Amino acid sequence: MSDACESPAAPGSSNSPVSVAAHDDSNEAVVSAVRQLTRGTAWTVVGKVPFDFPAYHPQGITRGHDHRLYVSTAEIVEATRPYDRPVHGYDRSPGRGVGHVFVTDTGGAALGHTTVGEGTVYHPGGIDFDGESLWVPTAEYRPDSHSIVYRVDPDTLAVHEAFRFDDHIGGIVRDRQTGLLHAVTWGSRRLLTFTTDGHLTHQADNKSHFVDYQTCVTAGSGHMVCTGVAEYPLADAAAFSLGGIAVVDIQSGRIEHEAPVTALSPNGRVVTYNAVHLENDGSVLRMFAAPDDGEAPGDSHLLILETPLA
Repeated sequence: MSDACESPAAPGSSNSPVSVAAHDDSNEAVVSAVRQLTRGTAWTVVGKVPFDFPAYHPQGITRGHDHRLYVSTAEIVEATRPYDRPVHGYDRSPGRGVGHVFVTDTGGAALGHTTVGEGTVYHPGGIDFDGESLWVPTAEYRPDSHSIVYRVDPDTLAVHEAFRFDDHIGGIVRDRQTGLLHAVTWGSRRLLTFTTDGHLTHQADNKSHFVDYQTCVTAGSGHMVCTGVAEYPLADAAAFSLGGIAVVDIQSGRIEHEAPVTALSPNGRVVTYNAVHLENDGSVLRMFAAPDDGEAPGDSHLLILETPLA
């Protein structure tokens, strides 16, 4: 597949591939772009295409070679149930489900599929492609639980277990410079650093409490970029969703730059609700997002948004 598709899709829903320029999703390029974001940044939807597969509950999205996109998602078969009091240290039941990784493109095509997880470990998180492998953390759908981190071949979709960890890993990204893996726990309350065989080398508390970062987008030079959402109650029992993008100092857990995101999906969710990938083409910061759930093909959309860079 070439860097640009032959014909751009209109902002309306379509299954035509959306034209995108050559991209740079390196840490340096994305961090530089994110540092330009402010409260007044406007995002324009340049593409909205339905997925040709059931997207279930999307969690992560990343771009691989030849512009294929990989989407991690949780199929919830039985929802978790809150306990009246903690049971064996858990605040809810494990539920049941299936973890999926789908291969698609900017037209939402169904190009491939595999499953991840075992038993009560069925909830994939934010994923990353390091140039050779996809890294897919899969956890129980509850805090303070258990995770399996998988390494997936992007071409064959063969799944290999990399390591296990006794906590919920909600997102992971590989540092292209050091080779280390950086991850976030449930609600991104802790930032973790691992070797590729699972040795925990560093952890820090997240110093920001405005937004729970759901997925890490990129990492390098001591920083990573994270995106996510937090919901705040309103007087009429409704909730206000605040989306956000941040540059995080890995060593200290301090937020060095952050900006809110208020752009909404077709179903009214903030676009950074879960699955997000960012890239810089020099003139715009581009976001690929899959915020909406969908039980059937066409229910959920791939959104492509852009904001101009100075």
